[in-house]
Amino acid sequence: MFGMLALVAAENNSHTNEKIKRRILRDCSNPLDLNESTFINYYRVNKDAFCMLVKVVTPHVKLSSIPSSIQLACTLRFLAEGGFQKSVGIDKQIALGRSTVGKILTNVIAILERRICPSWIKLEMSDAERSASKRHFMQKFGIPGVVGCVGGTHIRMTKPHRDHHLFYNRKGYFSINAMIICDYKMTIRAVNARRAGSSHDSLIWCVSKAHDYFCQCYESGERGSWLLGDAGYSLQPFLLTPYRDPQPGTQEHKFNVKHASARNVIERAIGVLKSRFRCLARLLQYQPEKVSKIINVCCALHNICRYYKVQDVEDVHFANEDEEELSEISASREANTIRDDIANSLR
Repeated sequence: MFGMLALVAAENNSHTNEKIKRRILRDCSNPLDLNESTFINYYRVNKDAFCMLVKVVTPHVKLSSIPSSIQLACTLRFLAEGGFQKSVGIDKQIALGRSTVGKILTNVIAILERRICPSWIKLEMSDAERSASKRHFMQKFGIPGVVGCVGGTHIRMTKPHRDHHLFYNRKGYFSINAMIICDYKMTIRAVNARRAGSSHDSLIWCVSKAHDYFCQCYESGERGSWLLGDAGYSLQPFLLTPYRDPQPGTQEHKFNVKHASARNVIERAIGVLKSRFRCLARLLQYQPEKVSKIINVCCALHNICRYYKVQDVEDVHFANEDEEELSEISASREANTIRDDIANSLR
């Protein structure tokens, strides 16, 4: 009996000593003491971006003995590493217990989603931005009117507690099917990370705010602006998709080749996103709502990295993983005419 009590007391003492060691280590650490290249490797953003984010987060974090800069560093480290919370906590620059890391992640990710996503992910483009995009795609690929590209990517997750069958995708695992729109500079213009893995790309697009936006612009009289999407989407006057099985040597085949080259920018953007924030390329052990928040925050941070000119992490090609089956939704006559006119103009 006394032996058991002694063992319990020893374990409690060891746990207390470990907490004290972490506290001392954390109080003496400052992530900004790292050199710039190591800092970017750890947290993916540079020091200027980090300081900006600290200012955003600080007014909203809960009062704690843990500085807001450490809480932010903990969150960024998790997003960059994609490993378990425990591996983040033992980082000597962070030095936190696993349960504490979990609480910080929940809080800071929610703050970042509310505070940076609306400011850093914007679908609307200025006239100058639209003109620059159209000029880029026309000069490089010969396709006029392109303001961006749309694509989908599956983010792995553990089996949800509810409606798990909806999240089981056709590839054989549980996921969120995230729709992403980017411009020619690989800046993410829109993200929809609310749909389960079994949802088809075309359905996600049709019920998205981005679809409503482009539809409203079109109905308001705007012409000559469209996105490029793969065969998983339906052809619309503001969304151009490739022809189905065109004969080699035809104008339709030539259009498909140009279309695929131009649309490659969304595949590269997704590759850079997942390579920079490795949590998106690994299994996220959270429920759908939190996974969606993580995706949204990573997309905003991706744009912040581009704004602050942080060098892209070498991207991994994810295109084959995310290609969808052909959409069966019929296209309008006007949409077919737009695509045919462009195809016939190609040389």
